[in-house]
Amino acid sequence: MGEIKVSPDYNWFRSTVPLKKIIVDDDDSKIWSLYDAGPRSIRCPLIFLPPVSGTADVFFQQILALTGWGYRVIALQYPVYWDHLEFCDGFRKLLDHLQLDKVHLFGASLGGFLAQKFAEYTHKSPRVHSLILCNAFSDTSIFNQTWTANSFWLMPAFMLKKIVLGNFSSGPVDPMMADAIDFMVDRLESLGQSELASRLTLNCQNSYVEPHKIRDIPVTIMDVFDQSALSTEAKEEMYKLYPNARRAHLKTGGNFPYLCRSAEVNLYVQIHLLQFHGTKYAAIDPSVVSAEELEVQKGRLGLSQEEP
Repeated sequence: MGEIKVSPDYNWFRSTVPLKKIIVDDDDSKIWSLYDAGPRSIRCPLIFLPPVSGTADVFFQQILALTGWGYRVIALQYPVYWDHLEFCDGFRKLLDHLQLDKVHLFGASLGGFLAQKFAEYTHKSPRVHSLILCNAFSDTSIFNQTWTANSFWLMPAFMLKKIVLGNFSSGPVDPMMADAIDFMVDRLESLGQSELASRLTLNCQNSYVEPHKIRDIPVTIMDVFDQSALSTEAKEEMYKLYPNARRAHLKTGGNFPYLCRSAEVNLYVQIHLLQFHGTKYAAIDPSVVSAEELEVQKGRLGLSQEEP
């Protein structure tokens, strides 16, 4: 139980990468927590957005691996925002504060939906250079809970946790997936009532992505073939929405492949970012590109990736 939490990698991450807290709104209670690692000279980093149950450190394996290759990576944890517009406005202010004009976004589940909404929100003055959407969705109505979205704020924390846990895998899983679930349960326990209630509200509030506003953004859709909280219909809808997207398929990985299949996820992320090497939107230090590219080519041979 709790293998990840006591693993050398996680402890190394916690001891070497500081957690920063930033306030960009007039309301002092709205605090962004983030890990910012890798070369500060990179002006278009990769930013990770977590799922409902996640904190910024659920992406620690991506941060360790990608910064090791010379990437600048930021993993975030949201403040309490109750609607998508408020989130997008807050996120824009955060990017302004960090002096980042454009970024690449990796969003998992709710994080993927919010990444798409932010790209849509800033489409007239684009702030998102590319998207990696992991187990993501484009329409909140798939959860059939739009009618309860306005009452989450009233519910006690234990009830909210029960709702989230209901989406975790309950069937037999391999040891690495079991460890990932344990870790996410632990992260879920660390969230307060208002954090959880606001995230569930964002997850279920009636809203959908308007694809015509973000069709020019390079997209990789990353999903798993085994059991996850996403229905097949939701996945198909994503493929239809982004017909030109690259597809990164993992045979297994459940809801949290970035924890239990991190090597595959990291490689898919590198393959996605490869297309921007040599441009001003590269997320990697140019001096380490050639060695990193060689490694990606080696790893690519063993992966299934579909070009559109």
